[in-house]
Amino acid sequence: MAPAHTRTTVGIVGAGPAGLMLSHLLARAGIDSVVVDHRTRPAIEATSRAGILEAGNVRLLTESGVSDRVHREGRPHAGIELRFGGESHRVDFEALVGSNVWLYPQTDVFTDLADARERGGSDVRFGVTGTRVVDLTGDRPGILFTDADGVTQEVRCDILVGADGSRGVCRAAVPEAARTHFFREYPFAWFGVLVEAPPSAAELVYTHSEHGFALISQRTESVQRMYFQCDPDEDPAAWSEDRIWAELQQRVYGADGFSLKEGPVTDRSVLRFRSFVCEPMRYGNMLLAGDAAHTVPPTGAKGLNLALADVRVLAEVLERALAKRDHGVLDEYGPRALRRVWRAQHFSYWMTTMLHRVPGSTDFDVRRQLGELAGVVDSTAGSTYLAEAYTGWSAG
Repeated sequence: MAPAHTRTTVGIVGAGPAGLMLSHLLARAGIDSVVVDHRTRPAIEATSRAGILEAGNVRLLTESGVSDRVHREGRPHAGIELRFGGESHRVDFEALVGSNVWLYPQTDVFTDLADARERGGSDVRFGVTGTRVVDLTGDRPGILFTDADGVTQEVRCDILVGADGSRGVCRAAVPEAARTHFFREYPFAWFGVLVEAPPSAAELVYTHSEHGFALISQRTESVQRMYFQCDPDEDPAAWSEDRIWAELQQRVYGADGFSLKEGPVTDRSVLRFRSFVCEPMRYGNMLLAGDAAHTVPPTGAKGLNLALADVRVLAEVLERALAKRDHGVLDEYGPRALRRVWRAQHFSYWMTTMLHRVPGSTDFDVRRQLGELAGVVDSTAGSTYLAEAYTGWSAG
């Protein structure tokens, strides 16, 4: 049986926040799109992900009409705590750069975007299988897949966007000779837990300790997200609740008496670290966005924020390219997006290497890290750099 055909202007592979935000911004400009994803909507909503939004992306959600729920249910954070030597040191974002970040889980961002696309009557197809992208250098690139009802589908478009994550099909469809990968694997990971407990601190606490890194984050008044540095091959199932709490408590322990409020552990997982950039972000009439083009360690809270920054630039470039009927305009997208990507790579790498204990590190290495942390919190210039990078740079 011949596949069912759909014609659209922009085909988007990936219905995460990047793909849905792009579809939303294009619709506001009068540009139609079709979005496909192999995951179901409930599966995406059940995946626990990042929780920090830059102020610029909060404005993007609200001013573009996606939702104002972030202002009702999210929580603004005007700083973070850097904890080392058994003491906490606050970096005050508002005082330093007049900005803040918002604690608002990525799953909520996704839900807001999915609801907005549903209200707008958009064509978003979840739960597809066998996705392939074809004819990327032709005038009508295509997306081939089987939909959730088992019907073979073919979507043809003017421009195709790969927003399907680091393991998606789009980047893999670019010939190796046409892409360059910049990559770093880290010799540690994060052991992440969700716990049923009240917050242990008003803002995020980034901890450097002799036992390794720990991050104390929040989700709601009754659910918290916490991480501690571990071996990448650590087995989460081998850790009892008592062992998890003992590990976290010893990493935040100090003479000031700070301790964590404990409760049942409801989820545990190991998150590997890597830095990755694919250049260029265009191949023929396909463009890459979000994790399909780059990933960062989570230390700097940049993954989701970079993906939204990508599509903010991409939507504007696509609108001009289509209005002028000049695909040469698409060449602007990659260089503009990559300027921010590489700044975020540097910041994430800096935060990661400053706070984590690297296997095989010497006493000199540890004392150097402590000196670097002291230089950040004791210097207005050092604190300002961290505050500016963490809260986000201006749009590209």
